[in-house]
Amino acid sequence: MTDVAEEAGWATAKTLAEALPYIQIYDRETVVIKYGGHAMGQEEVAKLFAADAVLLKLLGVHPVVVHGGGPQISRMLDKAGVKSTFIDGLRVTDEATMEVAEMVLSGAINKEIANWITLAGAEADVRGVGLSGKDARLITAEKVTRTKKDPDSNIEQVVDLGFVGEPTKVDPHLIQALLTSETDYIPVIAPIGVSEQGETFNINADTVAGALAGALKAKRMLMLTDIKGVLDANGELIREMTIEQARQLIADGVATGGMIPKLENAIHAVESGVEAVVILDGRRPHAMLVELFSEHGAGTLISK
Repeated sequence: MTDVAEEAGWATAKTLAEALPYIQIYDRETVVIKYGGHAMGQEEVAKLFAADAVLLKLLGVHPVVVHGGGPQISRMLDKAGVKSTFIDGLRVTDEATMEVAEMVLSGAINKEIANWITLAGAEADVRGVGLSGKDARLITAEKVTRTKKDPDSNIEQVVDLGFVGEPTKVDPHLIQALLTSETDYIPVIAPIGVSEQGETFNINADTVAGALAGALKAKRMLMLTDIKGVLDANGELIREMTIEQARQLIADGVATGGMIPKLENAIHAVESGVEAVVILDGRRPHAMLVELFSEHGAGTLISK
């Protein structure tokens, strides 16, 4: 038994030693993490995620978490008896839906993730800070405009999605102040924005993560999802691709469904100054650590 324990110790030491070059690469660099998918609602997975975020901070990385909450919003809307409709994957958000979405995103989910981080980092005093885009003018948004072809007339018609927004401006000063503070803070951001006129908007979390990563000139944006990464036409994982190859996957119809907006957000983030975006499976324990601190990574890396 002692030999087994001793071997495990040597294996751990070897792993740490092999990670050294990668730890140095990310020292004092910003990594924006889009945390979402159904796994987000599982307490044990959430605790592991929080512990990994704390470990990143203690290794010298500046993690910034942006979270979604679609499944949780749907559950709360069902409880409240509010019916949801979707157009092209975007939830039509009327006043009642917006009220529930903000309550779930900025309230329950945001504070829970921030709290898990604070608990995981208690010994070293790493603290999660829960924010939304409404804080300190972090995310200025405007109403999303979408058009859809009428199947009968083939005429483009404007679709009203209600209080669904997209970022027009991200002011990163508050986040930068938290990241450079003497106290180890990890910002946790809910995808809610506010217009110049003060209207509240629900924003796609991938879009918020991309806009924020661009504004912060992050070294990496990690998009934690329910799939292992981007697949080719044969269903095989693509380890690396350029933004041009990502565009081609969309044009060729290889990327479909929810992968299209993920790739579009990745392309936009890279074009906005993010060094690379990685789409990876957030359900796998320690996926972020494998991606950042090992030779092979854990998903699909998209760069220029």
